Amino acid sequence: MAITIRRATINDVQAMQNANLHNLPENYQLKYYMYHILSWPQASFVATTTEGPKELDEIETEAELQNIKADPSYISKGEKIVGYVLGKMEDDPEAADKTPHGHVTSLSVMRTYRRQGIAEKLMRQALFALSETFKAEYVSLHVRKSNRAALHLYRDTLKFEVLSIEKSYYQDGEDAYSMKKVLKLDELLPSSFSNADEVDDLESDLLEGLDE
Repeated sequence: MAITIRRATINDVQAMQNANLHNLPENYQLKYYMYHILSWPQASFVATTTEGPKELDEIETEAELQNIKADPSYISKGEKIVGYVLGKMEDDPEAADKTPHGHVTSLSVMRTYRRQGIAEKLMRQALFALSETFKAEYVSLHVRKSNRAALHLYRDTLKFEVLSIEKSYYQDGEDAYSMKKVLKLDELLPSSFSNADEVDDLESDLLEGLDE
């Protein structure tokens, strides 16, 4: 099963909302996803798979076709969104901290696609984009105290630090960990964590030295 991580587009917002509604208690209206993607188009990503029940030309009955068309996870023929990360830059003009920094609003992976490293890959793409494109010096996020899997990802894998506990941060009254990660672009390069033999400095000619 191949998973592709790509930049989110306006065409993805309904499927992103679907992944949110199925997995998280914090839900958003479609316009909130659109606001993120239109304002910071490089900061949000989706995980997709082309694995589906059947290709459309293999569908045998009208009922099967309607079931696939009714599934909001599918955004095109055979392409299904199984996760997303929603990122942004801090845009509050009244914020005390004027340092350019990003914020991860939401991260979600469908339950049947977890434990495959998808959430980590989505986060790494978002962190790199926020640093490279928007020059964010750090990224913040909140996570429920009870969400041990997310805490492990942020603190132990991605090296976020816990700044504080915000009491009753969520609507149901649960506390949240306020977390932060200082961004250093050279440490966020894909080659830094993909066991690559060569490091891409993003400046050299990739064709240099190849025989004609």
